[in-house]
Amino acid sequence: MTARNPDGPGRFRRVLLPVGALIGVVAAAGITVVALRATSGPECKGTLPLKIAVTPAIEEVVRGAADDYQTTQPVVDGKCVQVQVEARGAADVANELPTAQINPPALWVPDSSMWAAETQRQAGDEGEEAPRLDILDPLASSPLVIAGSEASMSALGWPITPVTWAKVVDPKVPVTLSDPTTSTEGLATLAVIRAQLGNPDGTPKPELIGALLRVGRNALPSVRDAFGKVVQGEENAPVFTAAEQSVLAANRTAGSRRVVASYPKEGTVSFDYPLVRVTRSGEQAGTAQAADGFAKALRAGRTAQRFAEAGFRTPDGKAPGGWTNEEHGVRGDDVAVLKTPDPDQVSELLRTWGAVSLDTRLLAVLDVSGSMAEKMSNGQTRVEAAREAALTALGMLPDTSEIGLWAFSTNKKPPNDWIELVPMGPLGEPIGGAPRRVQLQKGAGGLPALVGGGTALHETALAAFRHVQRTYDPSKINSVTLITDGSNDDISSIDLPALVATLKQEVDPARPVPMIMVGLGADADMNALRQIAEATGGKAYQAMEPEDIRGVLLDGISQRRCRPNC
Repeated sequence: MTARNPDGPGRFRRVLLPVGALIGVVAAAGITVVALRATSGPECKGTLPLKIAVTPAIEEVVRGAADDYQTTQPVVDGKCVQVQVEARGAADVANELPTAQINPPALWVPDSSMWAAETQRQAGDEGEEAPRLDILDPLASSPLVIAGSEASMSALGWPITPVTWAKVVDPKVPVTLSDPTTSTEGLATLAVIRAQLGNPDGTPKPELIGALLRVGRNALPSVRDAFGKVVQGEENAPVFTAAEQSVLAANRTAGSRRVVASYPKEGTVSFDYPLVRVTRSGEQAGTAQAADGFAKALRAGRTAQRFAEAGFRTPDGKAPGGWTNEEHGVRGDDVAVLKTPDPDQVSELLRTWGAVSLDTRLLAVLDVSGSMAEKMSNGQTRVEAAREAALTALGMLPDTSEIGLWAFSTNKKPPNDWIELVPMGPLGEPIGGAPRRVQLQKGAGGLPALVGGGTALHETALAAFRHVQRTYDPSKINSVTLITDGSNDDISSIDLPALVATLKQEVDPARPVPMIMVGLGADADMNALRQIAEATGGKAYQAMEPEDIRGVLLDGISQRRCRPNC
């Protein structure tokens, strides 16, 4: 590659335009093309396009670097290099890049190496035809912060004490999360919450599932929506998470400090903006040389200055001087940075989120036989403990979830052994003069008064399975959760071998209805519960203590995405 003096006599037959005219936007493609010039002449025969995809927050900085690069009149193999800057979210690029065969970017700057590493892993699984990704050193950094209006943050102790991640998962604190499948803010927040509440082996704790259900109920498509609520002065706007730089940028755009940031004392994840070289078979000759040249421009001192002016820190976390909470809503102190999750952890995070964010269609079936009146270790009766756990899980689900409630023992509504307390439907739907969520709470509250009789486990399990399968909704995850403390003692009912055989015969892969069977205490017939669950692709749990019930219900929710193939 050569760089020429534009004033040199007769060396190039190209026209250089003023910087203000060097920006051309190809609207249909959403690409900013930097450098408009004539390309005729003996030393500039055509163009060599260099496509770079960048996260939107750094678009202006990269455009400035492209201006600098183009003023050197770069030529590779006799062709004029033409930089094409495309602003795209990291998640969008990550989803497309592993299988991109037509015109993928030669360079990519996502806002986090989490996306880059996950994309690199996925591309490796696609074989030799997939693009190859080389993740290079980062260009800048910006820590993930907890953000919100001054009123919301002050209620949590800001600025005297840092707002902690424990507050983010506190049920009493109004918090929203941006969708982690499409936003780095959401994915990074998942990583931090998982570090606080996850198991060392990567499996989610019940507390993690509960936290994700709470913060995910009002998940927003992007962090811009959360900023909008605060900047527009919406009352009781929830706290959210964002990159430090975006807080600074939002306040600059608003013309005053509207959003403030807190730096959790437990540490946080940092956005690191790595430069990624994307190589594909058949790329145009000279692309590698042009990419190397532009990479130097991205790491030049003037580009570093632009990053600082735009509110970014250096790659090693140093902030420009002069930021204050009072004026900017952020501060430039050193921040404790947690380890960035590896690709396996990112995949686990996204799987967990996918499970808890799926819309639910669930029939809850609770045993009200006479033995459910027996007390557990905390003094609650078994039916009271089951009711409280069910209500806790119910309170975490969004209004779009469809829930129904049955109670069973023997001859509850002859000739049936079960009674429908609340029909299945959306939690937010009015029914009987109140939302279904309220009716479910009332129905669960009346369970102790229904206790009595034997345990018609087999007939009820079959009826519940058939009911959900018959009314199956393909847009949701359909399932049955049955809680019992005993074994089938209805001698007139179907026996266990016949029940299991019937379930296996009626299971329809196109309409899966996994049954989650929960046995309370040592007297629960776990052998029967396991056989019933396995026949339908579900799972059986034993809950010995009251606190175990909530845990197994949340674990069942976390596995909805893989059922019946877990």
